[in-house]
Amino acid sequence: MLRTGIVIDPRYEAHDPGPGHPERPARLAALRAALDGCNRRGLIRIEPRSASAEDLAMVHDPGYLGEVAASAHHERFAFDADTWVSAASHDTARLAAGGVLALADAVMAGEVDNGLACVRPPGHHAEADQAMGFCLFNNVAVAARHLQRRHHVERVMIVDWDVHHGNGTQHLFDDDPTVLYLSLHQYPFYPGTGSLHEVGRGPGVGTTVNLPLPAGCGDAEYQQLFEAVVAPVCRRFAPQFVLVSAGFDAHLRDPLGGMRMTDDGYAAICRLLLRVTADVADGRCVAVLEGGYDLTALAGSVLRVVDELGGERLTEPLPTAAAEPRVTEPLIAAHRDRWGLEVR
Repeated sequence: MLRTGIVIDPRYEAHDPGPGHPERPARLAALRAALDGCNRRGLIRIEPRSASAEDLAMVHDPGYLGEVAASAHHERFAFDADTWVSAASHDTARLAAGGVLALADAVMAGEVDNGLACVRPPGHHAEADQAMGFCLFNNVAVAARHLQRRHHVERVMIVDWDVHHGNGTQHLFDDDPTVLYLSLHQYPFYPGTGSLHEVGRGPGVGTTVNLPLPAGCGDAEYQQLFEAVVAPVCRRFAPQFVLVSAGFDAHLRDPLGGMRMTDDGYAAICRLLLRVTADVADGRCVAVLEGGYDLTALAGSVLRVVDELGGERLTEPLPTAAAEPRVTEPLIAAHRDRWGLEVR
């Protein structure tokens, strides 16, 4: 049984993008109800803290931080057509980034083995100087830099399984060989980035790994790519810490995505990632909530990931024979030479 840290707090429900917005406070309320009602052993609540301006400035421009702070003077404010905020959003976003930092600190201190940060607003679309796609601060990116600067972690791997490509995270690290960003996402789709040929730039060439998938992919395709690409890339890169942008909007019930993942599928890919993380990073892994907009699918998938984090294996891995080879084989082949992958 592993000790799993959980960050979840009713204050994350204060951020209100307005009526009808999919990234709504009810997402966190549903997760609080699900986690409060479960009997998972080994869960340890971690108190979030508010990220400081210095924390956020590790990845965000000071001028942009001022713009987000100024939005607190408005009852309702739009950074773009998708990204609306309320007066409480700035403080809530600082608490979201800080909650991930508190959980990463707890893992590094040995207080927990791994963890899940159920925070909002999400972060992986946020650029250095721009809010985008429901995101204000790039929570995972801030945590990656924090791990490097405070804890002297040399190599961090970020695995993004949200249905949307994490343009902000990729751009923040695409010239940095010490942070590997790997994304599986629907493509073509919002935000339009994440093609197979985006592999980083300058000294960071090779440490951006994109696995763009057509709509309609499900558990089998994701599991095969975790086995054939994600795990071997993780072994070769040998990170000391793994962060996960854990969006659940590739679920077949999700109203925004076009994929066919299930609760069992999320459990399976989480297990595969944790298996390799145990070998290369002593199990140091923190998953951070990104998307997921059907409340039933979100709660069910999160509980299955919590089971996997805690070592309660309830689902056998799905047979990879059901994966569509016309989808997976070209992706594996594209990364074969750089990462020494086996093409079946």
